[in-house]
This record gives sequence, C-alpha cells and structure tokens, in this order.
Amino acid sequence: MFSHDQESIEAIRDGVRGLCANFDDAYWRTVDEKKEFPEEFVSALTEAGWLAAMIPEEYGGSGLGLTEASIILEEVNRCGGNSGTVHGQMYNMFTLLRHGSEEQKKKYLPKIAAGELRLQSMAVTEPTTGTDTTKIKTTAVRQGDKYVINGQKVWISRIQHSDLMILLARTTPIEQVTRKSLGMSIFLVDLHQAIGNGMTVQPIPNMVNHETNELFFDDLEIPADSLIGEEGMGFRYILDGLNAERALIAAECIGDGRWFIEKASRYARDREVFGRPIGKNQGVQFPIAQAHIDVEAADLMRWRACYEYDHGQNAGASANMAKYLAAEASWKAANVCLQTHGGFGFASEYDVERKFRETRLYQVAPISTNLILSYVAEHLLELPRSF
Repeated sequence: MFSHDQESIEAIRDGVRGLCANFDDAYWRTVDEKKEFPEEFVSALTEAGWLAAMIPEEYGGSGLGLTEASIILEEVNRCGGNSGTVHGQMYNMFTLLRHGSEEQKKKYLPKIAAGELRLQSMAVTEPTTGTDTTKIKTTAVRQGDKYVINGQKVWISRIQHSDLMILLARTTPIEQVTRKSLGMSIFLVDLHQAIGNGMTVQPIPNMVNHETNELFFDDLEIPADSLIGEEGMGFRYILDGLNAERALIAAECIGDGRWFIEKASRYARDREVFGRPIGKNQGVQFPIAQAHIDVEAADLMRWRACYEYDHGQNAGASANMAKYLAAEASWKAANVCLQTHGGFGFASEYDVERKFRETRLYQVAPISTNLILSYVAEHLLELPRSF
C-alpha cells in the first residue's frame, strides 16, 4: 500500500548504524550524566550528510523525503542515541523549503547542507498559551525595513547550538482578524545577531538531557526580509512543519521501542533465576511480546503518514495518529524493559533508565496525547469541539 524502495531504505539504515557504532552507550551515558550537548555526534551526522537528507540536490542536499528522514532518526534512537539533539533541523527545514523565497533558499540551504549553519530551533510555544497557538502574545510590528519583536517563548530547544531560529509572532492583533488563525507570521532569525541585542536566553534544567530554554524579546529588531512567505499566514505554514514533526517523532519513538524490546529480550534470555532463564516465564515474555506488537502496529501508521506527506496528500490525521500510537508503544516498551531488568533497570550502567526518561517526553511533547485524541474526535469523528 505504501510502496518504497526497500534496498534504499536498508542502505540508509546500514549507513546510520555504521555511524552510530562510533557513539556507543558509554558515550550517551556520559553526555547525559554531564548534561552536555553531543557535539561530536551532531558534527559527525552533519558531515556525513544525514541532516541534509531533505534539502533538494540543487541546494547541496540529498533530495530525500520524509520517509527517509524518519528512518535516519529511528535508527539513531534504535542504536541507543537521542535524536532529540538533531531532529529540529529535519522538521524546521520544512517551513523554509515549502514557504521560503527562492532568495532565502539560495542564501541558507547550501550552508545548512554543508554544515556551515544549523537550523535547530523553532520558537512557537509561550508560557501562558501552551498549545493554544492562536493566542500567542509575542508581536512583530513592521517599522520601515525591519520588524520589532516583543514577547516571550518557552521550551525552545538547542538555541545554544543553532545559528538560525524559526519564530512565530503575531503581526495583526487577534481582535482585527476574521479568524484567530490569521494574523501570525513566520520569521527566520539570525541568533548571533539577536542574542544580547533584544533577545535573552534563560536555560531550563529538566529531567532529560534536552537542551531547552525560555526566551525574552525586548524590542528585538530583525530585517524585514526575515519574513518567510506571506505576512499573516504563519499559522498555516507552521502546521505544514508540525505534521512532518509528528511523523518524525513517531519514528523516534519506534526506534526507542525497538531498543527497549531488544534490550529486554536479551536480558530475559540471559538472566537466570531459580535455575532457568526468566524469559521462559510467560509472565516475563508476554509483556515483551505485547510491546513488540504495539511498536509494529505504530510503525505501519508511520509509513502511512510519511507516504501521504511525500505524495502531497493531507497527512494531518495520519501524522497525529502515528505520533500517538508510537509514543504510547515506546512508553509501554520502556516500562516492560525496566520491569524485565528489575532492580538493574534503575542502574545507570544499563542505560534503561536514561532511555526511559527520554521516551517519556513524547507523551507530552511536541503535542500531548490528549490533544491528539481531541483532534481525532473533532476532525475525524465529527464530535463537538471539546475546548
């Protein structure tokens, strides 16, 4: 149903696995313990061209689709790594690719493809609005050949390791638009020029090694040509990127799920109690088998979402459902893996607790499971809007 070149897909898997072999569990464990950014890994992935997979060949990339990008991120997580350190560049790219001017694409995409620039950050969420994006309060006011930005953003990742940032701000007051989704615009911000010149960054310590921040804008001035696409249409542009984001996050969760299942299965085969491997007990093996089934089912919805996106179809429903199923499956697999390891699952040296924390994030972000259920109820089942 969702045809793809299996040989090419396996080649991508093999290539990413080969690179990840240079960054073993001990590497990721150390990075996590020190709360560091995996700079060596990100540089290696960039130099190998994997983060430029979706950039068209004419701009120095590989010209691949969302399907291939999802495989790259899946394999990073399946190998024990954390794609949360790089996935931003994959899905932030969509806004520039689909809605940027030819001049903007020529200026930035070749440098991103070559690793000279990083586009790892997107600033949408605000402290008082959360996922109610149409209510954002950050404003961008046109003054001659510039826009002046004021407001606040929260949970904005990888600012310290990015050169550029996608910013959503309101350019027309909500009281003056016919629909609340109108009047917001997208900008491409040069972080080196912005930080310290009207933009302040406050890191947020958190339970996973996910570099994220609160941003404050106080009369930040950016050039008028920072605007991407048409003024006032930013919300629609963002949705384009968010559907891709959800499919990619689903792939990461599938990678996590497979890591947990493989880890649990190995341990259940090797660990002996009462003179027999614990995996011989149905009370141990059945939960692992169930977790495997859930991950495989979620994977099918991932393929559907990527196929629809790559073929220009509306992938909103599939991307949301893929993200929901994969996040649920990876979390169940995480719990099964921890339970299978017993007390050793809590020991850092086994890496289960690290991955356990990492995959828990995706029940909450980039969109919570409850909001996906609301989306399905309203848009697919035609039930009354619940909020």
